[in-house]
Amino acid sequence: MNKLLIVAGIVLIIIGLVGTYIGKLPGDMVWKKGNTTVYFPIVTSIIVSIVLSLIFMVIGRFK
Repeated sequence: MNKLLIVAGIVLIIIGLVGTYIGKLPGDMVWKKGNTTVYFPIVTSIIVSIVLSLIFMVIGRFK
């Protein structure tokens, strides 16, 4: 259980660091009107989904 928590913490740190660099990719939609801004991170969500799928696939092979 301790190793799982350490790996989960490292993964969260990596995701946080990567998230600061890929915050606004081409394909992410931003809608601004007046003082309201709505942000739809479509491409960022797809990339995060692919990366998480690969991570869980690798973890699943070691079980």
